[in-house]
Amino acid sequence: MLMEKIDMRPFGHTETAVTIAGLGGEGVLRTYGRDIPAAAVIMEALQQGIGYYDCAHVYADSERYYGAVWGRNPEKRQKIFQASKSASRDKKGALADLEKTLGRMRTDYLDLWQIHDVRTEKDLEEISGPGGALEAFVEAKDAGRVRYIGVTGHHAPNVLTRAVEQWPVDAVMMPINPVEEILGGFTTATLPAARNKGLAIIGMKILGAAHFIQPAQGITASLLIRYALSQEITVGIVGCASAAEVEILSGIGQRFQPLSPEEKQRLIAVFRPYARRLAYYRGEI
Repeated sequence: MLMEKIDMRPFGHTETAVTIAGLGGEGVLRTYGRDIPAAAVIMEALQQGIGYYDCAHVYADSERYYGAVWGRNPEKRQKIFQASKSASRDKKGALADLEKTLGRMRTDYLDLWQIHDVRTEKDLEEISGPGGALEAFVEAKDAGRVRYIGVTGHHAPNVLTRAVEQWPVDAVMMPINPVEEILGGFTTATLPAARNKGLAIIGMKILGAAHFIQPAQGITASLLIRYALSQEITVGIVGCASAAEVEILSGIGQRFQPLSPEEKQRLIAVFRPYARRLAYYRGEI
């Protein structure tokens, strides 16, 4: 059977386009010593036409799993969009992370390197101050070791919004789900700021680590992914535990249908009574 292509969207203000569905770095990829099932998920994503691949330096063996696949299939690496992240706050630490990341992933460049999990005013000051990690990111982009740079956050919308507005980034990763629409912040401040600068927007926490899935109320993974992709984002990433889950993700990307107003209203109504509790990834709010 001929595989349908996944829809593409421009990666912000760049000349690159990416698939609207991306493989997240969680799921089976954020584990240790599960080489065979991790490879199966990555290979299924390739087979299904997913072109965006997420991971992070601190995601257990995630980078090594990717490296094992790209080492055996270097031609496939050249055709996909590979992202990773560094949580180091200083230039020296970030550059050391990049060296390890490239080595573990068996590649000589990243398509996107992201400043990981910016949460506090202190993070902003350390990262952008003299000798801060931002210097490493800009230097790596100038040297061609990374094509684009980005910032991620899921804790404090006001902090992530400031990073978007003040830093020379090409992309931002933030939570995109019904809970966030109810609470506001990321979707009402960070997302518009990113759109205003022409940044690529990567949606994460789409399923809330599967906590948002409620079959009894008709809340499925497919519905939540469709919700995220119906927002003004570039790509939605979902961590997968199996090839079957990859098929669900890719299938939505291949035959994407935006949520109707009625579907969206029903979805929001289900989460409204306990949205604050479900936003566990924000910490104290």
